[in-house]
Amino acid sequence: MRKLAFLLRPKWLVLAAVVLAFAFLCFSVLAPWQLGKNTSTSARNDLITRSVDADPVPISDVLTANGFPAEDEWRRVIASGAYVTDSDVLVRLRSIRDQPAYEVITPFVIDGGPTVLVNRGYVLPVEGTRAPEFEAAPAGEVTLNARVRQAEGTSREPVEDDGRLQVYNINPEQIGAAVGVDAIDGYLQLDDAQPGGLGLIELPQTDAGPYLSYGLQWLAFGIMAPLGLAYFARAEIRERRNSRAELANAMSGEPDTEPEPEDKAGPDEEEEFTLPTRREKRAKARAASRPTTPSDPRLADRYGKNR
Repeated sequence: MRKLAFLLRPKWLVLAAVVLAFAFLCFSVLAPWQLGKNTSTSARNDLITRSVDADPVPISDVLTANGFPAEDEWRRVIASGAYVTDSDVLVRLRSIRDQPAYEVITPFVIDGGPTVLVNRGYVLPVEGTRAPEFEAAPAGEVTLNARVRQAEGTSREPVEDDGRLQVYNINPEQIGAAVGVDAIDGYLQLDDAQPGGLGLIELPQTDAGPYLSYGLQWLAFGIMAPLGLAYFARAEIRERRNSRAELANAMSGEPDTEPEPEDKAGPDEEEEFTLPTRREKRAKARAASRPTTPSDPRLADRYGKNR
């Protein structure tokens, strides 16, 4: 327990709280957010893909008392009726091919049925952000080929700008109240070359996007964060154990390392050989030429010397 006592210090408690909170957010918020977007994007792509190959059906086949079912979004329908003239609404802050644009919404009364909002297409702003003039919806009976879309949520209240009513989302309840009609939930988005159509809003790309990989990354981060905390705690314990061992050795007087042996020449090592100088050679030659005096006088008498 003494080894883990440092984990109760304030800095370690704060660090552990941050790591655990981050891991909790990864598993409960961040990963589900990205995985949820991946699921919704995949479902949308599946609906778009099925609608491309399907034939249009009468709008009465998909229309219910509550509007259009979610599983019928992007489905192609045929609707006959008449536009409600002088009831156009512009949707702000739209982007078409990376350019700012307005989308034009006009109510449409279905023959023998309710009123539905129709997205007639887009127009580009003039002089920066000013809403342009555009062609009015035709009067009288028309037949439309369109795609079913789900309503968008509301964000801000409608505004009056450049003489036009402008909104930030396509919400039938909000727009209907602003123009004085009772529109059903959901709206229609015109296909190409339709009565009252403006710039064609193309189908979105059926790309799943990076949401799945992002979700898996958040899950990985949620796992790695506690593991990283455990690694640093283990490294701290090891460092403290080594410090205690060094302190104990210092107090006992034992050297931490053995003294290195002195370098001694081995018996088999040869002494360094140097050549004699010229003076040393001459001195050696003179000493060799001198006669030696015998140390025993009797030997000198025998050979007739020193007499």
